[in-house]
Amino acid sequence: MKAFNFLLKDIDRGITLVLDKGLPLKFVEDYLKVCGEYIDFIKFGWGTSAVVDRELIKNKIKIYQDWDIKVYPGGTLFEYAYVNKKFREFLEECKDLGFDAVEISDGSINLSLEDRKECITKSKEEGFLVLSEVGKKLPEKDKELTIKDRVNLINYDLDCGVNYVIIEGRESGKNIGIYDKDGKLKVDELEYLANNVDIKKVIFEAPNKNQQASLILKFGSSVNLGNIAYDEVISLETLRRGLRGDTFGI
Repeated sequence: MKAFNFLLKDIDRGITLVLDKGLPLKFVEDYLKVCGEYIDFIKFGWGTSAVVDRELIKNKIKIYQDWDIKVYPGGTLFEYAYVNKKFREFLEECKDLGFDAVEISDGSINLSLEDRKECITKSKEEGFLVLSEVGKKLPEKDKELTIKDRVNLINYDLDCGVNYVIIEGRESGKNIGIYDKDGKLKVDELEYLANNVDIKKVIFEAPNKNQQASLILKFGSSVNLGNIAYDEVISLETLRRGLRGDTFGI
């Protein structure tokens, strides 16, 4: 039973996607006792999976899965494999390591719509949950995408069968995607997005508290949020429940 259980109400909690940049195995075991029930997806950031011992990766995935958490490698690792013509081997390794999902993205490369669809389809055929990501890693490249471009690509990916589409926000959450240079939401773009896509299928990368609070106030506790730092999971849960001043009484 939770402390102060009499104050807690059932909520429609959205997806919480947490970034693991190389957490130690023993730490993860203790960490999940504190907040494992609030995590839905773990992403092993960018290419970190490729520089860690295979058995350690397998063991850590198993620990997360014991808590019903889906685990996948970062999209940058897919991109690196793809440009090196190793996509088939990439999927085989993901399966052997025990990953539940893969991310199809083109944040650092150029991927045609046809190739994008083919990668999504092959990943689905191999039994993976598939997340895609919309946006570029470099702000100057990302700015070339209009909100209509993002919406069109989100709906394209959903039509191709992805389970969720992530909107790029990076770790900074500034000057990228739906955030301005100060990390504030671009309200008009968010409104357009909300009116033209299935928000339940979108995961907003929202690394900063003000972004998490704003999106919760806009869409409620059911909003899907990603790029959450491992040490911010409990904080985010209090935001979803209105137990912090930023969303008090939601």
